[in-house]
Amino acid sequence: MKHRIVVLGAGYAGAIAAGRLAKRLHRDDVTITLVNADPDFVERVRMHQLATGQELRKRPLHEVYAGTGVQVVIDRVTAVDAERKQVALADGQTIAYDTLVYALGSTGADQGVPGVAEHAHSLAGKQAALRLRARLAELSAGAPVVVVGGGLTGIEAATEIAEARPDLAVSIAARGGVGSWLSEKAQQHLKKVIDRLGITVHDHADITRVTATAVVAGATEIPAALTVWTAGFAVHPIAAATTLTVSDTGRIVVDATMRSVSHPDVYAVGDAALADGPGGVPLRMACATGSPMAWRAGDAIAARLTGRPVPDEQIGYATQCISLGRRDGILQKVTFDDQPTSTVLTGRLGARVKEFICAGAAWSVGHPTLMMPSRRRRVVTTEAEADQLVAS
Repeated sequence: MKHRIVVLGAGYAGAIAAGRLAKRLHRDDVTITLVNADPDFVERVRMHQLATGQELRKRPLHEVYAGTGVQVVIDRVTAVDAERKQVALADGQTIAYDTLVYALGSTGADQGVPGVAEHAHSLAGKQAALRLRARLAELSAGAPVVVVGGGLTGIEAATEIAEARPDLAVSIAARGGVGSWLSEKAQQHLKKVIDRLGITVHDHADITRVTATAVVAGATEIPAALTVWTAGFAVHPIAAATTLTVSDTGRIVVDATMRSVSHPDVYAVGDAALADGPGGVPLRMACATGSPMAWRAGDAIAARLTGRPVPDEQIGYATQCISLGRRDGILQKVTFDDQPTSTVLTGRLGARVKEFICAGAAWSVGHPTLMMPSRRRRVVTTEAEADQLVAS
């Protein structure tokens, strides 16, 4: 009987993991099933572009994995039974697995702030970005737009909107300082671009309420015909409803090989996983960590099934990339433990390198059969022995 591998979610982490496994394992020995609610691979790092009216290239998953041996199921996951090793789908069917790769990612989090759910838009996924796109198209010249959140998503959203719609009054509100984690050189460039685009910055603004016409920070009301909420993400609640060990935020706790600490037949990657990074600090939710986590999980599963050494080197950081509209950007070199260095690329060069990185990530997902490694190895155990090997 073939070893059944099921991958839940086809964002960057899930899609890369599925392709990695297809390249590592001989299709006579395993079945690989990829389950995703959307029929296309969605470049989440480009949601600010989609929201401002740009058209993104479609990558249908059935076409991406044609000829790879990966079976694509388009449906929404409703539950995981980690004891019976089954996944329940919205259409009523269940899928059994021997090894599960959980990569359901994250969605926007309102942080408990009243009014966010009712009045704010987000960039947490394709449908959210399309709703924001429709709302932006309705706004007349001079309308105030407030982006809440001074992290990567907030900066990219504010600059993209300001560049695409210079007729709007765009501002960004952050609890701390906008881009305050960047190096001095990068911060100076960011400020220059923000000033050039006419974006108003509200630093140290702790938003306590969102209404239909404003965001409220203490005694201050900032007018907002449109509020874009980027202040945090939360994982889907499915894992927390299982017997898997999860963190207080619902992320599956994994070891250095991305394997669940409580269920050795379950691996988690991307935003859905809580994995230690350098210095024991959990890896942050990001494409920059999701892809290496997917590589690690795919390689670890293949190694355990084929009786080879299991990689467990620590995952760290290399760069942070920020789009500042279509013609500007920042590429911040960071240390292995995610601290900014003095090496920074800015302006058009920064934008070109950021685009190259984003395009490269999407290309690697869209061409799983062309990526290394290329040798498919045979599973060296029977199913019963494989279960014992995976648990070892």
